[in-house]
Amino acid sequence: MKLKKFQSLLGVFIASFLIFGFHKGVFYFNENNPNYQNFRFALETIYSFFLTCSLIIIFILILVKEKSIDNVGNAFLLITCLKIGISFVLLNPILNSGNPNIGFEKMNFFITFALFLIIETVVTIRILNKN
Repeated sequence: MKLKKFQSLLGVFIASFLIFGFHKGVFYFNENNPNYQNFRFALETIYSFFLTCSLIIIFILILVKEKSIDNVGNAFLLITCLKIGISFVLLNPILNSGNPNIGFEKMNFFITFALFLIIETVVTIRILNKN
């Protein structure tokens, strides 16, 4: 019974690996395209960072729900703002690089950020809707 409350973490893990597989497939089929080469951060690094952040966020939200369900939304907003700040710090070297395909790299980073934000939002909604 205790493990059932952490089922959301497994859902995040599975969803992220499915999205990673699709994203890696896009890179695999475009390996000869110069726009998909010489990125500052490897795709695995970006997904590892966002997966770790998502698992930590969901774990904290589960703990907050046990204490007070009224504070789950506020905790989600606070932790997500913190994640945005950390992500901007990581994105800053990409923005300042002289890489000719910087647009593709920024888009790759943003799409990954947005996908994980969607996953976290859906899981947070499920946490709030459980009685």
